[in-house]
Amino acid sequence: MGPGKRGLITAAVAVVCAVTVLTAPGTAFADPGPTPAPTAGVTPDQDAGVTPDQDADVTPDQDLEAVRDRLDRLYREAAAATDAYNAAEEKAERQSAEVVELAAKIVEGQEALDALEQRAAAAARSQYRTGGLPDEAKLMLSDDPAEFLDGAGRVIQGQRAAKGLLGQLERAQAALKTYAADAADHWQELEANRKAKAAAQRTVEHRIAAAEKLESALAKEEKERLARLERAAAERAQTAWLDSGALDGAGADATEQGAKAVKYATAQIGKPYVWGAEGPKAFDCSGLTSRAWAAAGRGIPRTSQEQWRQLERVSTEDMRPGDLIIYFDDASHVGMYVGDGEVVHAPRPGRAVTVTGAGTMPILGVVRPEA
Repeated sequence: MGPGKRGLITAAVAVVCAVTVLTAPGTAFADPGPTPAPTAGVTPDQDAGVTPDQDADVTPDQDLEAVRDRLDRLYREAAAATDAYNAAEEKAERQSAEVVELAAKIVEGQEALDALEQRAAAAARSQYRTGGLPDEAKLMLSDDPAEFLDGAGRVIQGQRAAKGLLGQLERAQAALKTYAADAADHWQELEANRKAKAAAQRTVEHRIAAAEKLESALAKEEKERLARLERAAAERAQTAWLDSGALDGAGADATEQGAKAVKYATAQIGKPYVWGAEGPKAFDCSGLTSRAWAAAGRGIPRTSQEQWRQLERVSTEDMRPGDLIIYFDDASHVGMYVGDGEVVHAPRPGRAVTVTGAGTMPILGVVRPEA
């Protein structure tokens, strides 16, 4: 095998190793754990490459409603960035598998090409041993009619075999070039996706850090009052939603599959929210719903935005336990309807999986995982 061929196989093996490193647990893209404090002198938003918010340092003596609004916005932005991170991670896993598959095809293709070249070399050596005369010339020198006819058949067969061998060589070389080009394209996509995932991770961490900083600046009494304001706002929203007749005609009974999904999701109540987590010890919002439906035997998209985009949409009036309620205009949050006007969901960092009124957040729509 020539140095060029060895290089191709070495490169293919290197691709497999590199992909393994990129996607292995414990790399720079694993769960970051406790949120780090922002770097001194650089605001999280500046480091993430976005315009910094002027109201990032709301002081405790300001109106707590403004604080609540600010916290809601920070956690919603963190949720949207979490969706972006989860989507990038899902794509990276798929692209990694494709790169590994292509690398294996490169190695197999090179081995096939080597075997074909060895056959061609053997044919050339055989011709050399016969004095370099082509079969056609030797045939014309024969005086025996029977030998002539027999030789003519061998010449035709030899020509067909040589032509077939050349065709196989050309196809093998073309396939090898295609695999190499595809692997390079997939590698570039994987690298771009890695950067997108890293940017989303920074945004999530910075938004959560800003929210935690804002909450930590409040006195104990202010935190308690803030919690009361949040509960009151949720109760008002839920009451208004129920009074609107949104649940008129809603089904009370789940299908067998839906009941399994609800059972799994409600069994996770009390487990902490961790962005990017999909169990078994912690969940983010779409990690909970996707894992619950996987436990029920139905694979669904990983992120709330893809769940909204890909799953069958149903009206609120027609929803039943197990259906997913998508929240906010950007589909950045999701909960599972469990009946009686309630959802089970993983709310946000610092909170645990819980059951709450389905109308406590702005509803974008309802989707049904079952086909």
